[in-house]
Amino acid sequence: MCLWALFKSMAFATSDDGLMRVSLKRKTLNINTLNSAWIKEVVKGINDNNYLTTDIVYLKNYLDAQYFGEIGIGSPPQIFKVVFDTGSSNLWVPSAKCRLSIACYIHSKYRSKLSSTYTKIGTSCKIPFGRGHIPGFFSQDNLKVGNIIIRDQEFTEITKEGSLEFLAMHFDGILGLGFQDISVGQVTPVWYNMIEQGHMTQKVFSLWLNQNPTSNIGGEIVFGGIDWRHFRGEHTYVPVTQKGYWQIDVEDIILATNSTGLCEGGCAAIIDSGTSLIAGPTSVVAQINHAIGAEGYVSYECKNIIHSYGDLIWEFITNGLRPEIICVDIGLCSRNGTHGINDGIETVVDNESWDETQSRESPLCTLCDMIVFWIRVQLKQRNTRERILKYIDELCEKLPNPVGQSFINCDNIPTMPEIIFKIGNRSFPLSPEQYILRVEDGCTSVCYGGFVAIDVPPPQGPLWVLGDIFLGAYHTVFDSENLRVGFAEAV
Repeated sequence: MCLWALFKSMAFATSDDGLMRVSLKRKTLNINTLNSAWIKEVVKGINDNNYLTTDIVYLKNYLDAQYFGEIGIGSPPQIFKVVFDTGSSNLWVPSAKCRLSIACYIHSKYRSKLSSTYTKIGTSCKIPFGRGHIPGFFSQDNLKVGNIIIRDQEFTEITKEGSLEFLAMHFDGILGLGFQDISVGQVTPVWYNMIEQGHMTQKVFSLWLNQNPTSNIGGEIVFGGIDWRHFRGEHTYVPVTQKGYWQIDVEDIILATNSTGLCEGGCAAIIDSGTSLIAGPTSVVAQINHAIGAEGYVSYECKNIIHSYGDLIWEFITNGLRPEIICVDIGLCSRNGTHGINDGIETVVDNESWDETQSRESPLCTLCDMIVFWIRVQLKQRNTRERILKYIDELCEKLPNPVGQSFINCDNIPTMPEIIFKIGNRSFPLSPEQYILRVEDGCTSVCYGGFVAIDVPPPQGPLWVLGDIFLGAYHTVFDSENLRVGFAEAV
C-alpha cells in the first residue's frame, strides 16, 4: 500500500472567521518521478516575447510537486487541478487549441466557447517550464478559487505539451503566487486581483502541507489569513529581500552542530511551494551527502586536484594567501581573474578586465575553488591537515547527482544528523525523517536524500530553494502588505 496516496476528494470551505480555505490533494510519489527531479538551469534577461521577467530565473520541473488543488475558469466554471506555486506568478492551463500533443488529451482543457465571460486577448507568449518554455496565448475570464469569483483574470492558454513531463503530471496547470515582477507579460497575478477586487480583508495567505501520509487531506492553503489549528508557537517573520520570488535571507546552514560555511555571510533563499525538494549550492549539498551517506557523483577531476595540489593549496591557505587567487596561482583558473566562492569572508576581483563567464566555464577552476572553500571550513573546526585532506577527498565522491536524486540506506535514518537553517536569528531544524523521501517500491522501501544542487553566482547567489520538504515542517505565512514571510512549527 503506497504511503503517498493520491486522494480523490477535495473541498473548499469558508468558516465564520472569514478565511477562504482550499484543501490540497497529494499526488503519488514514485521512483521514476523522483529520479527525474531537478532544479538547475539558470537563464538571464528577457524572454522570446521581449517581456522582462527577472534578472535571474531558475528552471525547475514540476514532476515532484506533490500538492495541488482545484480552481474553476469561466462561466460556468471549467474545473482544473493546479499547483499553487509561490515560485512563479502566472496562471496557465491547457487550451482547447492544444491538439497535437498527447499530453493534452489526458488533461482538462479550457474551452472559451463554453464561457459567457470570456474575453479574447490572443497575444502569444512562452511560459518558463521544465527545461525551457511552453507556448500559448493570453486570454481573460472569470476565475473561481474556493467560493470567490475573481473577475477578468488574465491567464495563459497553453497550446503545446510536447515533453514526457506533461504525461506524468497529475495536475493540469499552475497558479503562480509570486510577485508581478516575474510575471510573463507583466500579467496581474491572481493574488493581486484577489486583493484589488476586495475579496481579502488581510493581505496574507498561508500554507500548511500535511506530512501524515495516511490522512485524507494533503494540506491547505488559506487566503486572507491564518488557520491556527495547523501550527504551534509564534511565527518568526523575516523580510522579503527582493520582490519577484518570495525571497528571504538565510543566515547559515548547520550540519551536525557545525556551520557548512557558505552562508555565514548570508545567502538568498526562495520559498517555493512548486517543488518538493530543497536545492542549494553544490559545495554545501556535497557536505550534506557525505554526512547522511547519500550516493553521489564521483568526480575524478576533483580527486586529482586534491591529490596533485592539496599540499600546495594547504600551504597557500595556512600562509595567508587570499583564497580567491589561490586557484589562479596554481594555474587552474584564468589569470584575468577568479570568480571564487562567496564564503561570507571576502570576495575580491583582482582585475577590472576579468571575464566572469570565461572563469565560470572552467570545470577545474570551479572544483579548485570548491576545494579551497572546503579546506577553509574545516580549518575553522580545528581539524588536522591529514583529516581535512582525507575528508575533502571523500567529498569529491559525494558531489550531488546531476541526473536525479541520491539513494541512501533507509536503515541509517535514525543515526543521521539534523540539518538546521538559521533564519531570523532562529534555528529551523529538519530531522532525517523530514528531509529524507521514503518511497514504497513493491514490498520494499527506497530512500532518497531531499537535497539537489543549484549554483547561482553572485550577486544573485549563493541561492537556496526551500520547497515542500521545508514547508511541510514549517507552517508558512506570506504577508504581502508587510513584505515578509513567517514560519512556525507545523502540526
